[in-house]
Amino acid sequence: MFRKYFLPWLILIVYKLLSATWRTTVIECEQLKKDLQDKKPIIFSHWHGDELAIVQLIPRYKLSTMTSSSKDGQLIDFVIRKLGGKTSVGSSTRGAVAALKGLTRLCRSGHPSSMAVDGPTGPIYKVKPGVFELSLLAKARIYPAGVASSNSFHFPKSWNKIYLPKPFAKIIVCLESPMAIVTKQDRDNYSNLSITLEKQLNDAKHKASKLIAKPKNEVIA
Repeated sequence: MFRKYFLPWLILIVYKLLSATWRTTVIECEQLKKDLQDKKPIIFSHWHGDELAIVQLIPRYKLSTMTSSSKDGQLIDFVIRKLGGKTSVGSSTRGAVAALKGLTRLCRSGHPSSMAVDGPTGPIYKVKPGVFELSLLAKARIYPAGVASSNSFHFPKSWNKIYLPKPFAKIIVCLESPMAIVTKQDRDNYSNLSITLEKQLNDAKHKASKLIAKPKNEVIA
């Protein structure tokens, strides 16, 4: 009873109260600003671990994402929906194809997709082909997102190195220049595309980390 009816609301309330204290700056590249204005399909790619810092962007961008059909996944699904996001439910073992098709529809309909590209179970910091399939199906550019937090709770025993920014933490999100839309001809080249996106993601995260150290008036959103 508690897990089903009360825990989801408790997690949502705690997250909203905590994230309201964060000092977040989002830096958008020029192409992203244009794609948002033109309502083009968009994919925000990020590493596992950055999820809890990115969830706060759901109301701003009306994000869509895939969530797991597990009990823990459904808690996350509840929070995302209550924040104004959209979800497509599936997992690596059940409903993966249907979930990807659902996310494709959401991405095309004006809900930028957010995807941890080294999932669903790792290895961490290694891009899987799912993001390229989504780009191909939705005809969407892939934007690497680099995230850094000045002060966080870390959970080192988790495989995905997840962290939760502490109250009043400074957070920088860098949404960098995108990869081109993936075509059918690229399907034989996913390994090279993965290497490229890995570098872009690491560069974006490094940029965000450098900006964390700068005074607020030196960080341009």
